Amino acid sequence: MSNVVKLLMTVLSVLFMAGPVQAGEINLSVAASLKEVINELTASFAGTHQGVKFLKNYGASGALAKQIENGAPADIFISANPEWMEYLKNKKLAETGSISTFAYNTLVFTGIDGKAASMQDLPKLERIAIGSPKSVPAGEYAMEALRKAGIVKQLEKKLVMAKDVRECLMYAERGEVDGAFVYRTDALQAKQSRILFTVPRDLYSRVTYPMGLTVAGAKNGDARAFYRFLQSEKAGSVLRKYGFDLR
Repeated sequence: MSNVVKLLMTVLSVLFMAGPVQAGEINLSVAASLKEVINELTASFAGTHQGVKFLKNYGASGALAKQIENGAPADIFISANPEWMEYLKNKKLAETGSISTFAYNTLVFTGIDGKAASMQDLPKLERIAIGSPKSVPAGEYAMEALRKAGIVKQLEKKLVMAKDVRECLMYAERGEVDGAFVYRTDALQAKQSRILFTVPRDLYSRVTYPMGLTVAGAKNGDARAFYRFLQSEKAGSVLRKYGFDLR
């Protein structure tokens, strides 16, 4: 047997033993209000990247950031405010060069009936759902608005804390509260409640969703590819479909 044939057989043997190249997993930690958007975008990406598997973790941005800090697997983090992205950046867990803005949103007040048509009507209500401000950006934005409107003291005993913005919406949908502070995109998903009023824009900081690769994610080729996909026009069209703003 010639040396060329032996070499060829050796190469084929190695390739056979190695088997087909398998795509890896992509771990996502994403603000709860982006659930529908990310579900659609991951399905679209997986359709053209055979073998890619997504492991998705939705929740309050603060809770997600803390989980990542404590070792939870995450390749891409999308927060509902800059604060928690900055938190991971300061912990040297976020790839600084990859941090960018994914989308913007608007804060609204939703409920089943029309007992409140403005911020000044809120003291008349008995129970108001709000995301826990310590970990839920929607709750932070809402508290900022309440403070600037000068009605925090009147509502102190009326606020029902929720673990994330979707739980706020659930309370409103079930009629367990008179109303809830949620994002406009969440309210558009509602089946029972409706938007009672939009919180005046000058009362709170703009709702901004920063996204970025984690330090671990920067080493994951599939995660980097999906991150680029999140910056595409396709992703932008899906965001607009669900009511998010891009500028």
